[in-house]
Amino acid sequence: MLELYNTILFEPIFNLLVWLYNVIPGNDIGLAIIALTIIIRLALYPLSKKSIISQKALQDLQPKIEKLKEEYKDNKEQQAQAMMKLYKEEKINPASSCLPLLIQLPFLIAVYQVFTSGLGDAHFDLLYPFVANPGTINTLSFGLIDLGQPQWILAVLAAGAQFWQAKMLSTKRPAVKSEGSKDEALAAIMNKQMVYVLPIFTLFIGLRFPGGLTLYWFVSTLWTALQQLVLFKKHNTDAKPAVIDVPSK
Repeated sequence: MLELYNTILFEPIFNLLVWLYNVIPGNDIGLAIIALTIIIRLALYPLSKKSIISQKALQDLQPKIEKLKEEYKDNKEQQAQAMMKLYKEEKINPASSCLPLLIQLPFLIAVYQVFTSGLGDAHFDLLYPFVANPGTINTLSFGLIDLGQPQWILAVLAAGAQFWQAKMLSTKRPAVKSEGSKDEALAAIMNKQMVYVLPIFTLFIGLRFPGGLTLYWFVSTLWTALQQLVLFKKHNTDAKPAVIDVPSK
């Protein structure tokens, strides 16, 4: 299994990064990482698009879901059946918003391994015949930032991008006042806290791991946030009913 993982993910990503490092003028590893991130995001675009659309559909469906939870608060079995019926009527699969994210996880792990252990000359024997061996990779990017070491500036930028992305996906839920709906209130609190937990987690990771990984995380998250913004605006535009002007007599 490990050999298959290395063949399918680690080695291609490592070779692509080294190739980009070789061909980009100035051999700037920062520019190579940005280019690598864009290529990976383009390759995963169909999956990420499907995930974002599903998340937006679930977000728009929250008022109806909350209404069903309140209506069947004393009967969890009927509540589950009603929610499944709602999903079927709206043609929404709740798992479809999570599955693409899980599929992307191995890519993140592979990129992490490339930046933490693959940038040394120990892995140059894994280079494909058409990828030139650079001998060594200079981790100094833009003449200022050493991407081989943790960089707090990149960590802050990545956390900010993560907050923006999570904020777009947060849902305003109606206040829960009934005694039997404490679980929904707890879920609403957790939903709100995730907007802050994810950026804090990103900041923590960014302060501990190499700046190259944090740069990848920042560019990838920023790409996803911009993709969400575009798809959300398109969704809202398509959802607006047509306005018919009636000429006055």
